[in-house]
Amino acid sequence: MAYVPVPRASRADLLEIAEGRWAAVSAARPDLEPAVALQRRLVALVVDLAETLERAPRPRLSLPPRYLAAKLARGVPALAREPIPVPAAALTPPALRFCDELAQAGAGDAASHIREALVSGAIEPASLFAASLSRDQQAIRTGAAHRGLAPDLVWLVAELAVGPFAHLLQLALFADGALGQPLDAWTEGYCPLCGSWPALAEVVAGHRTLRCSFCSSAWEPRTYACIYCANEDEGFVTAAPDGDRKDRRVEACTRCGAYLKTVDLAELSMFPLLAISDLETMDLDVAAMDHHYVRPPLKDFHRHGSSAPSPSP
Repeated sequence: MAYVPVPRASRADLLEIAEGRWAAVSAARPDLEPAVALQRRLVALVVDLAETLERAPRPRLSLPPRYLAAKLARGVPALAREPIPVPAAALTPPALRFCDELAQAGAGDAASHIREALVSGAIEPASLFAASLSRDQQAIRTGAAHRGLAPDLVWLVAELAVGPFAHLLQLALFADGALGQPLDAWTEGYCPLCGSWPALAEVVAGHRTLRCSFCSSAWEPRTYACIYCANEDEGFVTAAPDGDRKDRRVEACTRCGAYLKTVDLAELSMFPLLAISDLETMDLDVAAMDHHYVRPPLKDFHRHGSSAPSPSP
């Protein structure tokens, strides 16, 4: 099965699980305590935003299952090039708070300038959020550069604000089972909803599940191969940088030069706790990059079209 449902929990239970994992990270890696402290504040904001969005009416999505199935069959993510209405009024206040938290955590004036641009309208929040939802990294980077803002930080602020909305869209489009067959046939390494690469793979009971870095979708590849170029030969290897921690590994491909982190867990991380799995495994990123492996850029579905038919009732 390609699409994997992820457990959900109440706010209190989510934060209790998160606190246990953060305590373990801080105990094992005291040097990561500042990162843990920041993530603790950001995750709490994301959880609150997700609750607010769940209580609000969801947008009407004129995306018939047959139309979405045709897109998925062509390897095109469900949301690619779709004019989804983004609730900018609900997302803007949290985006400003994300800027504040990042500024206090060390981003300083760079984050404060983004906040000022959002408040003044120099960055139009609805346009920024729409570009983030469509994964249009080039548009965000170009707009940030033209305004003298830090592009990567603008991307992060938008992603933090829009991620909960993207997660709700994933539940609305995929969780009811209407797209079961096309999702089961999905063979790509990028997310079937938004097209993002996975943050990492979580292995539960022997099942290698890819986890979207943006909307937290979970899908299980049919083959054990490089998720970026589908290489299955001897150039695709999996290794544990720490021989005493074989539950934490790196998949590396010499053909495309890319890597993916893989970690064994008792259960899949719930939204938005996937960020903790990413933080817990930062040493794997360092090990991979020390051997000159990289994470590839996002695929640009926004400009190259979807090749899917136009939606019809």
